[in-house]
Amino acid sequence: MKIISLISILVFFITISTTKVYAEPDPDFHIYLAFGQSNMEGQAAVEENEKTVDKRFQFIPTVEGCKNRTMGEWYDAIPPLPRCNGKAGIVDYFGRKMVKELPENIRIGIVAVAVSGANILLFDKDKYEEYVDIVDFEWYVNIMNSYGRNPYGRLIDMAKIAQKDGVIKGILLHQGENNINDEKWPEYVKKVYNNILEDLSLKSEEVPILVGEMARTELCGKAGEFNDIVKKLPDVLPTAHIISSKGLKPMKDCLHFSKEAYIEIGERYADKMLKILNGENEENEENRENSDYSDSSSSSKLILYININSLLFTLLVLIISNIL
Repeated sequence: MKIISLISILVFFITISTTKVYAEPDPDFHIYLAFGQSNMEGQAAVEENEKTVDKRFQFIPTVEGCKNRTMGEWYDAIPPLPRCNGKAGIVDYFGRKMVKELPENIRIGIVAVAVSGANILLFDKDKYEEYVDIVDFEWYVNIMNSYGRNPYGRLIDMAKIAQKDGVIKGILLHQGENNINDEKWPEYVKKVYNNILEDLSLKSEEVPILVGEMARTELCGKAGEFNDIVKKLPDVLPTAHIISSKGLKPMKDCLHFSKEAYIEIGERYADKMLKILNGENEENEENRENSDYSDSSSSSKLILYININSLLFTLLVLIISNIL
């Protein structure tokens, strides 16, 4: 009877050790949400060498039926990322720079939605319906339909799936060309940001928002004047960080960045995020030895795993000794 009881306990702990230890999201899988207009979508040609990518850089498609990808599943981050008709853009070069600079145990995941010509209020969950049918151009209608006529809702739905596998570390925004002279834009962005935090149970101090400038006026940027409003965002949203577009040339349309500019601004987003991560790392240095940007829960899981195995070994010895 004693032996049977010991065997039952052993089976119980074996079950725990094989099902629980790795059930939580991977703290070394850093997730970034991205949204905006056509510059976030990306308008740069995809070069042949960009059709392969470090497997540590992943993304979740937010539209169905694009390049045989299934919405809600993880794939290597080969452009286009936000939707089928996009090209290469900010998130591509952000992610590539991040995996290049971060330790090899860190992976990067992107969840992105982008709508050409979108007003910021299209991402306001209380007002988006007013902007879904604001124009009847076929291309705009197709974009709306691809996101289920609710780009913000699609972003949140896919972000919740991503949270099962990793930890959301930041939000990337590039939008404003359709809000020129709108002084309320910073408040609108603040509301969208707060909605994201609430809907995904995130904390503002743990999830900064990085916001890029438009192509500058001195380089023919048609929306360059809006940068004066963009720069006011940190005044109402302390967790906002502005990404400079200084020296970045646009295409001939004077709205979209050139290929070289997309690479540069994407890497500027990454540089800012890396500095933020470093700052967090230094703040918690006393409590996290050899963290390498990793969450301390990784080590606690390892300790749990070791302790369970030690207990299993002890129980096995007891069973054998009772049998003998």
